[in-house]
Amino acid sequence: MADTCASCGLDLKSHEEGDGPAVLVILLLGFLLVTLALWVDAAFSPPWWVHLIVWPPVVGLSGLWMLRVAKATLIAMQFRHRRHDFDA
Repeated sequence: MADTCASCGLDLKSHEEGDGPAVLVILLLGFLLVTLALWVDAAFSPPWWVHLIVWPPVVGLSGLWMLRVAKATLIAMQFRHRRHDFDA
C-alpha cells in the first residue's frame, strides 16, 4: 500500500488492514463461486475441461477485484472512525 494518497495527500502509514480483507474475500468468493460452479455443472453438465478453462480466470480476476475493494473499504472505515487518532 502507498504511504500517502496520490489524490489528497492523506497519510496512510497508520492505517493497517492486516489479513481481514483477504479472509473476507476468500470466504465470500469461495462460497459464491463454488455454488455457481455446482449450479453450472448441474444445469448444463459441461465436460470437466470446460471447468478447467472457465473457473481459474473467473476466480483470479474476481479475487483481485474483490480484494482491492475490501482493502479500500476497510481503510475508508478506519479513516471514517478515526482509528489513526488512537494509535501512538
